[in-house]
Amino acid sequence: MKTIDLNSDLGESYGAWRMGDDAAMLDLVSSANVACGFHAGDPTGLLRTLKAAAARGVAIGAHVSYPDRVGFGRRDMDIAAADLTADVIYQIGALQGLAAAAGTTVRYVKPHGALYNRIAVDAVQGAAVIEAIKAVDPALLLMGLAGAPILDQARAAGLAVVAEAYADRAYTSAGHLVSRREPGAVLHDASAIAARMVRLATEGVIEAIDGRVIRIDAQSICVHGDSPGAVAIARALRGRLEAQGLTVASFLPPRRD
Repeated sequence: MKTIDLNSDLGESYGAWRMGDDAAMLDLVSSANVACGFHAGDPTGLLRTLKAAAARGVAIGAHVSYPDRVGFGRRDMDIAAADLTADVIYQIGALQGLAAAAGTTVRYVKPHGALYNRIAVDAVQGAAVIEAIKAVDPALLLMGLAGAPILDQARAAGLAVVAEAYADRAYTSAGHLVSRREPGAVLHDASAIAARMVRLATEGVIEAIDGRVIRIDAQSICVHGDSPGAVAIARALRGRLEAQGLTVASFLPPRRD
């Protein structure tokens, strides 16, 4: 039976400010990209999310970002490679400590927001992130945009990778995400999103914003936890995937240590 991973960006609340519904999302996803404090997340909230993920057997990834809480990590930054490497090491290490306290482990790394988009095509910043991951634990996987050069760059450096597609984002005909500044970049219709992702999971194709059908090879599907209606989207998507005979499961085997 074919399996597909369903992931979401979680742990993004900060103090009295609440972002998304982590508990509800954790009942639906198989992997959680947990914030590391640089774009969102506070220690108490992160620990709570990690404990909830551990209780459900959800795989944990470090959702590392630029140091940009005000911009929610979505502002591009020209950071020196050495500084970026240190920032990523710091974030992974912080989440590893919290994960250990929650009875779980960090298994992969997924850059967030502007950093994710930048390293998809920027080999210099990509190399800095890869260096950081390898310095902490070469067994960590790198999650990145399906078809992006960063995945080949990481493989060449000795890292295992997982390619993902976005359920709630529009694509260009070149396979890139449509900029959030453009109309139609973020999708909201849960039923349409579910049908779109079933086609991706079963046929390996998706309809771009201009109507062209493009091929995308992805092992994981992301639903943004901060999107309006995120839980409804994830619930509809999981239900439709399972109705088509697919199993929603992490791309990682269970770790018993």
